Amino acid sequence: MDRDRILLTPGPLTTTLRTKLAMLKDWGSWDADFNAITARLRGRLLDIVQGHDTHVVVPLQGSGTFSVEAAVATLVPRDGHVLVPDNGAYCKRAGKLTQMMGRKATVLPFAEDQPVSAAAVDQRLQADPSITHVVLIHCETGTGVENPLAAVAAVCRKHGKGLIVDAMSSFAALPIDARELQFDALVAASGKCLEGVPGMGFVFIRKAVLDGCAGNSQSLAMDLHDQHVYMGKTGQWRFTPPTHVVAALDEATAQFVEEGGQPARLARYTDNCRTLIDGMARLGFKPFLQPAVQAPIIVTFHAPAHAAYDFKRFYEGAKQRGFILYPGKLTEVETFRVGCIGAIGRNEMNQAVHAVADTLREMGIPDGRPAR
Repeated sequence: MDRDRILLTPGPLTTTLRTKLAMLKDWGSWDADFNAITARLRGRLLDIVQGHDTHVVVPLQGSGTFSVEAAVATLVPRDGHVLVPDNGAYCKRAGKLTQMMGRKATVLPFAEDQPVSAAAVDQRLQADPSITHVVLIHCETGTGVENPLAAVAAVCRKHGKGLIVDAMSSFAALPIDARELQFDALVAASGKCLEGVPGMGFVFIRKAVLDGCAGNSQSLAMDLHDQHVYMGKTGQWRFTPPTHVVAALDEATAQFVEEGGQPARLARYTDNCRTLIDGMARLGFKPFLQPAVQAPIIVTFHAPAHAAYDFKRFYEGAKQRGFILYPGKLTEVETFRVGCIGAIGRNEMNQAVHAVADTLREMGIPDGRPAR
């Protein structure tokens, strides 16, 4: 194959050649030139959420989950109580990591094919004043459903509760404006809709709550308040930064700006999503979600009902044709997932549909129709 395989996953993603080339230089982690990259990148990230007046942004080594865990540990006092509205796998992960850090967590369950209900969150906050924080997954990539960030933020503000947003799969694609929404923390990562490479997360923390976060974290490496204070004094990361990842994200954010920022990225991903769903529908595949709740990030499809279907064979067939798919995350029904994000466009989505069609033919499956 004369090109890298296209990653139709929720991250890592397909990146541009410019982003890859940015990783071919070695950087000294304390060097002034690298510190300038970090400072420029932090400024660009704040630009995306219009957050310069209200928030700071603190980068952290590791995958996005590292930063979610760090945000909960830094923002939530040790006697705090976290409410996690749960409509999927990543919500469950947030609840689990909250409990593992010794914070009380209450999980509020919802159906996997429906968004979280802000009204139900409102009722629970009314009924239990001991809750101090809400952790909301903005786009639950276990299914692809978009949760109502603005409505939940309004409920949290009404009750005076802290809001921690996991915007891992939505940041830089779906609109988030810190001037309109109040959130105590918002978490995202390098290898998602900014189209960088994985290895770095970042957390926007509201200035009004920042000082109160000192001493909350039980972790040395993942204390975001400490990381922020140290960066403010020195311009440096406290511990060895992922230098090549930072340089790649700096280059990726430059391309993000050139493309037209969040509105342009959302438009491309929306077109990718529409192209994918329309093409797969012609093959008989049915999305798990209704169109009204489908975010243009990743699409969950019902598996074909045909007896010859086997996900591993299906995956390998698509891979041989240049496309990496993603397994389903649901327990009740068999599904698989196809991402719409990354440095790809309509052509790649159409090619992916052709790859799926060829794979079905090879497996002796006439179409992708699911079981009734």
